[in-house]
Amino acid sequence: MRRRQPTMTEPQYFILAALLDGPLHGYGIIKATEHATGGRLTLAVGTLYGALERMERAGLVATDREETVEGRQRRYYRLTQDGADTVEQEAHRMQEAAGVVIGRRAIPGTVPT
Repeated sequence: MRRRQPTMTEPQYFILAALLDGPLHGYGIIKATEHATGGRLTLAVGTLYGALERMERAGLVATDREETVEGRQRRYYRLTQDGADTVEQEAHRMQEAAGVVIGRRAIPGTVPT
């Protein structure tokens, strides 16, 4: 298994998560991310394609196929096994981190309500 990236940005996480169900093109990734975050995160096109390029170089995603739709080139991306492993590891890391805070009755230095 490849070494995990030291840090993953929120856009990277949701891009990888969007690809868990199968290959998507750029606009599909943008819409899946908006849906998954309830509209809280809207990926700019430059952010998306910059992240996809970096993640492709890192071996987390790969080009699945290209097609032309209404005269426009559409590239589909898919998760690699390393990408699937990485997003799963990140989900577990965030779950552990959230567990430190969620469910606490009082945080040291604060007054319980």
